[in-house]
Amino acid sequence: MSLLTVSGSPHIHDKQDVKSIMFGVVIAMIPAILVSVYYFGLDSARVMLISIVSCLFIEWLIQKYLLKVPVTITDGSALITGVLLAFNVPSNLPSLMIVLGAFVSIAIAKMSFGGLGKNPFNPALVGRVFLLISFPVQMTTWPVPVPLFSSPVADAITGPTTLGLFQEGIMAGKTVSEITSSAGFPGYFSDFTGNQGGSLGEVSVIALLIGAAYMFFRKIITWHIPVAYLGTAFIFSAILWYSDPQSYLDPVISMLAGGLILGVFFMATDMVTSPMTAKGQLLFGAGAGIITIMIRNWGAYPEGVSFAILIMNAFTPLINKWMQPKRFGSTAVKVSVKNDKKVTAYGKA
Repeated sequence: MSLLTVSGSPHIHDKQDVKSIMFGVVIAMIPAILVSVYYFGLDSARVMLISIVSCLFIEWLIQKYLLKVPVTITDGSALITGVLLAFNVPSNLPSLMIVLGAFVSIAIAKMSFGGLGKNPFNPALVGRVFLLISFPVQMTTWPVPVPLFSSPVADAITGPTTLGLFQEGIMAGKTVSEITSSAGFPGYFSDFTGNQGGSLGEVSVIALLIGAAYMFFRKIITWHIPVAYLGTAFIFSAILWYSDPQSYLDPVISMLAGGLILGVFFMATDMVTSPMTAKGQLLFGAGAGIITIMIRNWGAYPEGVSFAILIMNAFTPLINKWMQPKRFGSTAVKVSVKNDKKVTAYGKA
């Protein structure tokens, strides 16, 4: 009889189990869910419902009939993937595309590696990037936000995003001052509250920060990745802006715009796809911050959070190996030369 049980990550010595952690994250996402429904109405609810149901059904189908292992859709991981996938797409995305994104997220990015704890990449981000590359027009067509109980906007089809307007303006030869002073530029307040075009879960910074505060309170996440990610991105943005303020956005807008806050707190901190040690998490966050700002300013896409996190997911095994702590009780060997004689000293690490 084996006395050792080997299971997939996350490995946490705590009173919390996987299920309580997963549903804690779901609770943390409720403010962003409510804000998205407020601004995008029934379309937002449609996207989230299809995404969640598709993720749950596909995982159940694969576990029951292909892998023939115990079904674990009640642990909350597939539910989180469904919500995060919905958070990363616009509210007008066709239903079949949402189902396809859910299939890629669950079947390819998660279950093909063995399920929860074995997937190297964040499943929702894999689905999002697949949809972005496969259907770029649909994934970058943003409906105008129409708050509940307000009059519809006449003849309005798409709403601008902060990063999209910035990239278009720079490509057209405009200065940052001209771009930010234009009538359609969202600005600080819209980025903070969510009254702008964009993916469902990224539009409201305040809603995401409320959810992040809850996860910190529950000790679901630690400060290492968020601080390193945001700090590095802010410093890099500030250096670029200070060097040429008419070619680069100021660091505050860079922090508020796009999916940075969503990615920092809800996807980069994924326990399965991020490093295990504190030092490793700091390196992970710093790398993601640098890559995000590089893609935003010099890449083909106005947003770089998804790509940055997935790239750092690929480096996670190397970071874990490089920064793994010494085993308790291991022997450290120190060799020195004294009076032309080799002296070896042994000591406990």
